[in-house]
Amino acid sequence: MDVTPRYLGAGSFLSRRDPRVLLIVPVLFVVAVAGISDLRGMLVCVAVAIVYYRAAGIPWREVRANWIFMLTFTTIIVLVNSIFTAGDSADAHGGVGETLFTLPLTGTVITMPILSYSATVFLRYVSLAMVSFPVAFNVAPSDLGTAVARLGVSQRLAYGVDLTFRFLPSTVASLSETIDAQRTRGYEHSRSRNPIKRLRSMRPVVIPLTVNALLDAEDTANAMDLRGFGGRHRTWMRELIFDRTDYLVLLGFVVLAALMVAAKIAGLTGGVWTP
Repeated sequence: MDVTPRYLGAGSFLSRRDPRVLLIVPVLFVVAVAGISDLRGMLVCVAVAIVYYRAAGIPWREVRANWIFMLTFTTIIVLVNSIFTAGDSADAHGGVGETLFTLPLTGTVITMPILSYSATVFLRYVSLAMVSFPVAFNVAPSDLGTAVARLGVSQRLAYGVDLTFRFLPSTVASLSETIDAQRTRGYEHSRSRNPIKRLRSMRPVVIPLTVNALLDAEDTANAMDLRGFGGRHRTWMRELIFDRTDYLVLLGFVVLAALMVAAKIAGLTGGVWTP
């Protein structure tokens, strides 16, 4: 199961955009969905997120593990939130309704506003994932550092982000090679249900993996020092220029964010919607 960032959307609509667009859009989308408690308003944002994600052209079979992990983690968070705090959250947003049922173990009262609010939270997380996945899978590795730097970020931070995205796949590949090498020496991973024993059984893998990661990091740092990294007047071989389509995409998300913020201020999306 590979959940590391990879360049998968080559040739798609979003892969042809300036990579800065893919970095700015999630920020604008967060502004749009942050204050929405009304399920209907969230559905509008979800529809926009679906269109945007479809434009990324990311093959489902390549990111299935990512989506399974994301949906499982989000479902757990929403369920825990629904059991312990959704009632207070729904009431705080103006949601009051009749009791539908009571959870037998915790005694939590479930009402329609609670269900509506929980669905809104779940869709918020899913829609944020939709607009964020293209950052990991539609930005070419060679363009990420340049795009971050062109947004006005310092070159050290830009290279930090760039090297992080490069480091994860190489670490996963090194992990696979280390496990194979240790198996030839008789290593077998513990199948015990005891998590402590499982962690202890990973020592023959974790130690060489950590050493290799540190050596790779040192080699990268030395190579960057030899090339004069840290100079004041750094130049970039990759030139990034917004075209008309890039501006239209950004304008669309700016309008979405402005409309949702205005709707929140006007009290249209700040309350929990009950069918």
